Amino acid sequence: MPRALITGITGQDGLYLAEMLLAKGYEVFGLIRGQNNPKRALVEQEVPGVQLLTGDLTDLSSLIRAYSQARPDEVYNLGAISFVAYSWENARLTSDVTGMGVLNMLEATRLYAGDDISKVRFYQASSSEMFGKVQEVPQRESTLLWPRSPYGVAKVFGHYMTINYRESYGMHASSGILFNHESPRRGPEFVTRKISLAVARIALGLDKDLSLGNIDAKRDWGFAGDYVEAMWRMLQQDAADDYVVATGETHSIREFLSIAFRRAGITDWEGYVHQDPRFFRPAEVDLLIGDPSKAHERLGWQPTVSFQQLVEMMVDSDLAEQRALAGK
Repeated sequence: MPRALITGITGQDGLYLAEMLLAKGYEVFGLIRGQNNPKRALVEQEVPGVQLLTGDLTDLSSLIRAYSQARPDEVYNLGAISFVAYSWENARLTSDVTGMGVLNMLEATRLYAGDDISKVRFYQASSSEMFGKVQEVPQRESTLLWPRSPYGVAKVFGHYMTINYRESYGMHASSGILFNHESPRRGPEFVTRKISLAVARIALGLDKDLSLGNIDAKRDWGFAGDYVEAMWRMLQQDAADDYVVATGETHSIREFLSIAFRRAGITDWEGYVHQDPRFFRPAEVDLLIGDPSKAHERLGWQPTVSFQQLVEMMVDSDLAEQRALAGK
């Protein structure tokens, strides 16, 4: 029975990945920070087969202890401070967790593996936010990185450190440059879930409007459940490498709004949405669209959920949840 260790187990990717690995017969360990982590109950409810370990990406000694307990064959480093807007408010903490945390995980992997560096395969969750001020369209593995947020900068550090450990020590360490991926499990602070939740509440008469930043920003959106399959496939390859994981399509937040409101039965939605300067980024990333050709060809990976299906899935989930909460 293969053994996997997942950091960031409480996030949408961690939950979907854990579900998939358990279904494949893995013994799965999840790293959470703090004994009283409020999301512990969520993991225990959603993926009860996961064994939870306590650790912190900023504390190397705790990671070494986690490795000795989990004895993993595969490590998926999904843990990060991943809300881009917050990274301007606390750039130092974002850098420590999202950047230096990767170095700590790589070093813990190297120390655990010892003389047999091949016994552990490592996945790093890189991000399309690394492209930032995009230098070519679409973005591919060779595109120059130009991050536009402290989060993006921290992800670039982790990305190149993963490459460095692969080249320096021969570690099987791969990075997935994942473009925006969403699901009903997305946190409500992220714009897609903020929209689907607000649309559901407006449709049910529980809220009156929605405040957003730049609704003309464009992203390459896919389904998180599809994207964790690509992570796993990377670690099944004979040689480690870096892969863009994306749909190859771009859509604006305005399009997202239109589909979401229409799904909830509202066609004339503009009057419900207000642009608020507080939600504009200090340095905006206007257009992200990935070229997933390498993932298609080498991993045999393809997305299965369309943009419209993704939006409708999220709205349907929030409508059901809000109806239940409101007793409607």
